[in-house]
Amino acid sequence: MKLEVRISGPGGQRERTRSLELEREGGRLRVTLDGRQLEADAVEIAPGTYSILLAGRSFEVRVLPVEGGLRVHIGAEEFAAKVLDPRAWRGKRSGVLEAEGRQQIIAPMPGKVVRLLVKAGDAVEAGQGLLVVEAMKMQNEIRAPKTGKVERMLISEGQAVNAGEVLAVIT
Repeated sequence: MKLEVRISGPGGQRERTRSLELEREGGRLRVTLDGRQLEADAVEIAPGTYSILLAGRSFEVRVLPVEGGLRVHIGAEEFAAKVLDPRAWRGKRSGVLEAEGRQQIIAPMPGKVVRLLVKAGDAVEAGQGLLVVEAMKMQNEIRAPKTGKVERMLISEGQAVNAGEVLAVIT
């Protein structure tokens, strides 16, 4: 997938447009950035959070959709990103860095399970809602990190959960 991405630092600083090409090859991600090829390992470890190994360095990257683009957090740095041809990106968004293998769905915060959206044995798509956790009077939908099958649901509606607790398993 080829994309043109406009990236800027905090407050619109250092704005520049980058040419980005992403291609999955087995468990590896081939990235071509401005014509320079890089090898990377990228795994979605939680919805919107990726563990990326690039040139021997490890990065944890959080990607949040915002109006008009994305907000990307890498360590303490924050960037705004806008895909210049969003039609090319919209349909493939979940497929590029989709998690692979057996995935445990972890509670991102303590709260109460208010709704189960799937059950064991259901087929799910990457990004599909699995359950809703209420924390501090806000409801948070927990989504599937990959396309697959719900192997187990380890919680039930009304159950209190702690941060880091395994909620479900997707294969």
